[in-house]
Amino acid sequence: MPINITMPALSPTMEEGNLAKWLVKEGDKVSPGDVIAEIETDKATMEVEAVDEGTVAKLVVPAGTEGVKVNALIAILAGEGEDAAAAAKSGGSTAPKAEAPKADAPKAEATKEAPKAAAPAPAPAKAEPAPAANGHAAGDRVFASPLARRIAKDAGVDVTALTGSGPHGRVVKVDVEAAIASGGAKAAPAAKAPAGAPSAPAPAPKPMSDDQVLKLFTEGSYELVPHDNMRKTIARRLVEAKSTIPHFYLTLDCELDALLALRTQLNAAAPMRKTDKGEVPAYKLSVNDMVIKAMAMALMAVPDANASWTENAMVKHKHADVGVAVSIPGGLITPIIRHADEKTLSVISNEMKDLASRARSRKLKPEEYQGGTTAVSNLGMFGIKDFAAVINPPHATILAVGAGEERAVVKKGEIKIATMMSVTLSTDHRAVDGALGAELLGAFKRMIENPMGMLV
Repeated sequence: MPINITMPALSPTMEEGNLAKWLVKEGDKVSPGDVIAEIETDKATMEVEAVDEGTVAKLVVPAGTEGVKVNALIAILAGEGEDAAAAAKSGGSTAPKAEAPKADAPKAEATKEAPKAAAPAPAPAKAEPAPAANGHAAGDRVFASPLARRIAKDAGVDVTALTGSGPHGRVVKVDVEAAIASGGAKAAPAAKAPAGAPSAPAPAPKPMSDDQVLKLFTEGSYELVPHDNMRKTIARRLVEAKSTIPHFYLTLDCELDALLALRTQLNAAAPMRKTDKGEVPAYKLSVNDMVIKAMAMALMAVPDANASWTENAMVKHKHADVGVAVSIPGGLITPIIRHADEKTLSVISNEMKDLASRARSRKLKPEEYQGGTTAVSNLGMFGIKDFAAVINPPHATILAVGAGEERAVVKKGEIKIATMMSVTLSTDHRAVDGALGAELLGAFKRMIENPMGMLV
């Protein structure tokens, strides 16, 4: 019997991926555990292993195909003793079928049948209002899901003119989308308000369409580069972050001279180890490694700031899992140092080098870049003095780190030269208030300026 191979879900949030490369061809024999393909998700390229034994009868989806939905049929295996050509023809019949869009389910209370009341006394017959297009009498309440109402409002569609396909004639998302696609059911122009009446707030401006943007430029003066999954995900996450998280920002300067001196001492004391390239130091600490450790210890010193916001509860984390922004071709990814508060500087340094290297080759596993309790974004190596980073949900904070530079500072009434670094903490005001954010940033500053505390 033919064996169907479908697009796997390589992370809990994955909905589609790109089939980057087939590592087998039709006619090849595969065994469980053999790597058969490479799949590109929004953040990484991951290998897919065969689960069953058989012969590759047909590669349904060609290499290089983008936007392949999870559970879509991508290949067919012929079982032991089965003719591959016959399997290729008969395979696919048991492939998972794409689910039809589900109507928005009404609340449980709405589906329960109301208890029957005693029949009222007959009343004089009244003229019934003419039924509207959705089956409700004119002036009656129109039942529509909140999602359907929002989409209809944004698109200028009148829900009272739609026929609902949901339970009890409820207007749901698919009804509105069908109306938008057909160009019908547009909302009627609002009646002119009486003189002196308060005016309604202006609707929020909508983003420019692709056509509107392109019309601003001379034809032939540009080229179009399609977005890959990573760029789409970054855009979606940034819009989500800036539209749902009430950011506020705290900035202060940290003196780096003690930290730089300790870093030099620790690197000089690093033991040597043998490798294929000869003897190399067991570790080489960077300022960023020490920033990661300082941020983790600051969160443990101010535990109320080590939190994530949800609508029903505050998530208080027991460890500091610090994400570190890494620039990669075409985007950005944030691998996470788990339990950074418990790890030594040398462990953090070596782990960060490994994560950054695999991030740039898109070889990270989802669990290595999803989650975390805070993040660090360092642009100091580019000479940036200070900036404000965008919070990465579900984090409540992110620390933006600028360059260390020599500045004139006043100490006990005298002007001295010191190496200073500006840092800015972006904070989710729902989870961390101003005073709490200031306390966290103060704890970070103490760790940076008294770095021996990171060794004990």
